[in-house]
Amino acid sequence: MYLVVLFAAIAAFLALRLYSVLGKRTGHEQQQPLPRAADERVGAPPMPRTIDMPAEVRDAGPRAVEPGAEGGLRALIAADPSFDVAQFVEGGKSAYKMILEAFWKGDRDTLSWLVEDEVRDSFTAAIDAREAAGETLDNRLISIERAAISEIAVEGRIARVTMRFDADIAAVTRDKDGNVIAGSLTDAVDTHDVWTFSRDLRSDDPNWKLSDTDEA
Repeated sequence: MYLVVLFAAIAAFLALRLYSVLGKRTGHEQQQPLPRAADERVGAPPMPRTIDMPAEVRDAGPRAVEPGAEGGLRALIAADPSFDVAQFVEGGKSAYKMILEAFWKGDRDTLSWLVEDEVRDSFTAAIDAREAAGETLDNRLISIERAAISEIAVEGRIARVTMRFDADIAAVTRDKDGNVIAGSLTDAVDTHDVWTFSRDLRSDDPNWKLSDTDEA
């Protein structure tokens, strides 16, 4: 009889302790989610990682060297390690503009140091004929849309680099009285020229000269 009363007292004591710790549930408390198994838990967002990746390669526009000239480029660099493609292309564009403007103006002196003798003689003959007819050119280079190396050849000590120029040119021919007899300054003409520049690789003169001209 005493044991039953003792066990009842112990049970009442434990119930009171459990009530004081958990509190009384009314059925309206916010339910706490049960912990999920390890493979079901949503992990924390991963920390950002630094990844060594090459810089984004942006489109640099048309190729400065066409595929057919790559073999010649290797041969030229082997003969002249200082050859720089980008520098040559920019120099070629400047020479294209200077030579055209000198020819249009009849500037023989400028042509003499920019072109080889054979090309100079051809340009001079055309200038002489134009002046004899009393005609002048009022041409303007509007833009160079594309300039690229299309061919390279190294023969002994002579290197030849051929470039293609796609340009817009406004061309006007005037008579001796200044009247327009051909062309228009308001309508540019698409031109496609193929020019070859040459240089003696053993020469102290670093300049390239125009040695041939053609149309594409």
